[in-house]
Amino acid sequence: AAAEAAAAPRGGATEDGIEEDAIEDILSYGGSHQDQMQGLLAAVASQEVQESISDSEAIMAMQSRTGVIYATACAKRWGYKGPADTAWGNLGQGAPETGPIDGAPARDLVVELDDETCEYGDVNGRHDLRQAVADYYNHWFRQGEKGKDKPSYYSAANVAIVSGGRAGLSRLMCSLHNCNVGYFLPDYTAYQQLLGEFAGIAPIPIAHDVDGVSTSPESLRKNVRLQGLGALLWSNPSNPTGEPVEGDVLREYVKIAREEGTMFLMDEFYSHYMYEPKSAGDARPFRTLSSAEFVEDVNKDPVVIVNGFTKNWRLPGFRVCWVVGPKHCIDVLGSIGSFMDGGANNPLQKAAIPLLDPEFVEKDALALQAHFRAKRDYMINELEKMGIKAQRPKGGLPQSTFYLWADVSALPPPLSNGVIFFEYCIRHKVICVPGIFFDVNPWHRRRFHKSPYLNMLRLSYGPAWPNLRAAVKGMKEIIDLAKAGKLPPLDAYSPPASPPLRMPDGSLTGPRSVKKTARL
Repeated sequence: AAAEAAAAPRGGATEDGIEEDAIEDILSYGGSHQDQMQGLLAAVASQEVQESISDSEAIMAMQSRTGVIYATACAKRWGYKGPADTAWGNLGQGAPETGPIDGAPARDLVVELDDETCEYGDVNGRHDLRQAVADYYNHWFRQGEKGKDKPSYYSAANVAIVSGGRAGLSRLMCSLHNCNVGYFLPDYTAYQQLLGEFAGIAPIPIAHDVDGVSTSPESLRKNVRLQGLGALLWSNPSNPTGEPVEGDVLREYVKIAREEGTMFLMDEFYSHYMYEPKSAGDARPFRTLSSAEFVEDVNKDPVVIVNGFTKNWRLPGFRVCWVVGPKHCIDVLGSIGSFMDGGANNPLQKAAIPLLDPEFVEKDALALQAHFRAKRDYMINELEKMGIKAQRPKGGLPQSTFYLWADVSALPPPLSNGVIFFEYCIRHKVICVPGIFFDVNPWHRRRFHKSPYLNMLRLSYGPAWPNLRAAVKGMKEIIDLAKAGKLPPLDAYSPPASPPLRMPDGSLTGPRSVKKTARL
């Protein structure tokens, strides 16, 4: 119908009698799925969704954004202007604050843009940065190789520099062919797109068998064999639960990869965000983790690590990250990068090299852990006073990342549904991410309204303190209204009106003129 309408004569009416305004409405349908999604998510908590499953699934299939992008887009419809908007409390942010924090060393981020630096860089990155990344892993995680007859250390040949974590993961997905790829539930929302867009892989979900947030080595080995997994993709520490796999358990995981011949794709972006005391015998000055510690042969063990400056060094705007693994894997990633993304920003690669100096890493990690531990404790205390339960694996505190996997099921209805709670948060200038986005579901083959995470939220304490306090205030207002029986229905709220568009001649247009201009 839209195609026929678009081909119809312009004017007051088409030859079929369709008014021009109706044509505009038809043509605007392509951008309306966001509104449909809003209505769908608002209905999840009601019985109506059970009566229109086919319609719901059709709309859900149109929704292809990650959780953070979706939540932020919704917030912008309600007036959110971006990270500098102090009127909002942003707990949806999947990135840490980037400004100075107490005790952290100064970051000299000046780089001279000489002729060489302005040239194209190598597709797999500058050699000096690749070597600095290799040295980072050898220093912090390969000290046990000293004294061995045949020590195995990483070199520049084991490192590919990429333009962000998703670029590295995309190269890895592109390298797989005719391969079952396992992943845990819940996990990072972008895995849904990664696992659903590459034809050479078949995604296989794995349910955790320990407290719903971790998997025993015995269960993992059983799944690897039963499902015929050629690869396993997972975040460690986990986004969104904050649960790390480390020590002897991580050692067993790496052993499974080696013995079963399964490529483990290790997303270790939060490995500096560790808040509890170190294990006995750990000589490192701060608690951290990496599967690199338990690799026996860096060029044979099927373990590939993705990490970068985005989270652990609090530089998300750099888009400079890395993939570390066997040399033959890195060679393949270089071939893929030559047509997929062309490589990372050359000047910023040069600027990042000093940040890997061991002395800088130590001071920065210790300051980061103290700063974010305080924010974690504040958020857990405030949430639990409101009746929101932050998941506490093994009865303790969440140990890592800057996320809380929060359960709202104890709140007064309808706030006991995470999606409904999200909708009210947006209307009260608070951003969070509904838990259903972490129910990684490529191609939407599972019924999303049956998700076990409907009552969950991911709440980020990555932003600066003012964001956290504003968000706590906004959530308290919502919950207090519900407890008093004064919570308005969702449709009682109205988003702020969009400002008029200024035309090239300086005139201001109204909504109808804006629509015609956009179409033209």
